[in-house]
Order: sequence, then structure tokens, then C-alpha cells
Amino acid sequence: MQIDGAGRQQRGHVLLIAGDAAVRRRAVQVAPSANLAALGVLPAAALLNSQVPADTTYLDGARDPNTVLMRLRTAAATPGPLLVYLSGRLTLDRRGHRLHLALAGTTASTVRYTALPWDWLGTELGARPTGPTAVVLDLVADKSAWPVLQEYGTLPAPPSAEVYGVVVPPAFAGGPQQVSAYTRQWIDQLRRSPTRPANLQLHAFAVGAAVLPPGTLVLPATRELSATAQQVPQEQVPDPRPHIHALASGGRHQEAATLAQAWEQHVLQTHGYTSPEATHWAEIRADLARMAGNYRSATQLWINAGHTRLEHQPPDAPEVLAAAAGALYCWTQLKDQAEARDAGPELVRLLRALPSLEPRLLRLTQQRLDVLEGSRS
Repeated sequence: MQIDGAGRQQRGHVLLIAGDAAVRRRAVQVAPSANLAALGVLPAAALLNSQVPADTTYLDGARDPNTVLMRLRTAAATPGPLLVYLSGRLTLDRRGHRLHLALAGTTASTVRYTALPWDWLGTELGARPTGPTAVVLDLVADKSAWPVLQEYGTLPAPPSAEVYGVVVPPAFAGGPQQVSAYTRQWIDQLRRSPTRPANLQLHAFAVGAAVLPPGTLVLPATRELSATAQQVPQEQVPDPRPHIHALASGGRHQEAATLAQAWEQHVLQTHGYTSPEATHWAEIRADLARMAGNYRSATQLWINAGHTRLEHQPPDAPEVLAAAAGALYCWTQLKDQAEARDAGPELVRLLRALPSLEPRLLRLTQQRLDVLEGSRS
């Protein structure tokens, strides 16, 4: 039996809330009921990342915001871990200029009376007694709410909770899948991972693997993941490299690059900018750029990695030579003369710092650079 600081037995709670469906041109953008049904087959322990006894509440088809408020208040009073999942259509009370989660039957003229004010979520969760709190969002913003989100640059969220999710823009036409991509990836990762990943990792995996519409608002965004990552115990982190490589091999280069960048930021904050771990992730991004055919970026990333390794390793170390080889190969693939000319001097400087390198490689590189420099005039 686990006891909290007030002497109460800990008990967890999972609250799954389905708002109104979002439909555009008869195509479903998000089907909250389908998302709840898919999540419902997962055990509460997996959703909560906790083995304490837990209750699960499904709220689907509610029409009265006060009903949702009471369920939210009950869940927030739980002394143990809490997960709140919300899916549906985000809309705006145009008179009060407040964001709302549309409920069943909500129309543009009835938002104030039939939808859940978004700030109620923060108010209730902010009063939680104890226990970790996570909020997962899979939302679509309608045409009234989207400009407000663009103005904010984010979706206001409870400061006392971990908040992860996506808000899809209104122009998204929808697809054939009933369960939305982001929620589906959360479920898939929970099912296939031998150990339950931390919520941060689930979010990063889901964003990287889901085919999100352009302009989707991601919470937290890639640039914010590193700050959150500092709070995650290292033993809770699963190796993301096979997943990233699979994305790149499947042609999903931007998703692979975004996920790799998020993990690199995590490593930078955890181990430091000059750590071997950080350099390794820079090399992963270099190879992803090569796979995507972005040889300019790949060349610069490999050169930087080589110089960084030289600061901490001998010039004949295998990792140093591998970085130099990667930089040289990618540089030879540059077809744009200006790009090759710009990167050439730094590459030559790296190669000259490696006494064990085959002299012919340095000579050929310098000869090509001389030709490029001569063509400038």
C-alpha cells in the first residue's frame, strides 16, 4: 500500500474526455469517441505509468459543461497520479474571447452555454493536493479558435501539470483513419515498448511517427522538449535511434530530423554541450541529413563533430576518423560550387589535423578546393 504525505492511501485516476467531433467538408478531422474507445483497451497502469490502484472515467457525449466540471473536479481531488485526456474541437466564445472545448451539440451561437471553458482545466488541476499530473491533448481548432492560438503561439496550459499533445489547424481535411494519428502513436508505443516510456518520450515518439498536418501546434514544441527532459530520470528513457532510423529509411526525413533534434536537445541539457553523447547525436543528425540528400548540412555537421571530438580524443581515434570520412564524402557530393567552396577550407583544416589520414585524401581535397577558388574569378 502506498501512502501520500497526508497519510492517505494513494489512488490514481484516468479521466478520458471526448468533446465534439471536428468535421470539415464531410471529412472527420478528429473523432473523439473513437480515440476514447482505443485508449479504453489499455490498462490504467500503462496510461498512468503507475501501479497504484486506479479508477477510470469515460466522459463521451456530454452536453453540459457543468457535468464535465464535476468529473474534472473529482479526478483532481485524487491523491495519487492523474492522467486527463481530452480530444475534440477547440472553439472560441466570440463575445468573451475565451477558448472552449466544444461538447456534443455546441454551435457557434451556444459556446458560452454548451462548451467547456478552457481555463476551467487549469483552475481545477491547479488545486490538486498531491500526485503527478499529466494532460494529453488531441484537438482540432476551428476557424474561430485558430487565430487566437496563432496570437498566443501556444495553447494556455495548467502550469502544475505535464502537458503533451497536438492542436491541428482548421484547414486540415481529415483522413480515413478513425483514431487520430497522434493518439494512435501513443497507443502503439505503449503496446510495443517492453518498458513503459516516460510521457516525454511517448510524446516525442508520437510527434515523430504521426503524419501531422503542416502548421500543427505541438505541445511542448521541439524547442521546449529539452527543458522538460531534465525532469525525466535517465533510467526511464528507451533508445529512440532505431525508430528514427526507420523513419528516415522510409523517406520520412523531416519527421526523423525533428525527433533527432528533440533528443539532441535532451542530451545537451542532460550531459552538456561538449559531452560524447551530445557529439554522437550531432553525428546522427549528420547522417540523417546525408540520407535526405542534404549534403550541405551533412558536411557541416560532420566537420563540427570532427573538431569537437579532436578536443577530447586523439587524432587517430576511430570516431575522429569516421567523422572526417563522413565530412569528406558529403563534401564530394556537393554539386553547388559555392557551397563546396564555402565548406572546403574548414574541411581541409580538419583533415590536416589527422596525421594518420591517407595523404592522398588531403591532397585531392586541396586540389578540388584550389579549382573552386580559381573558378570564383
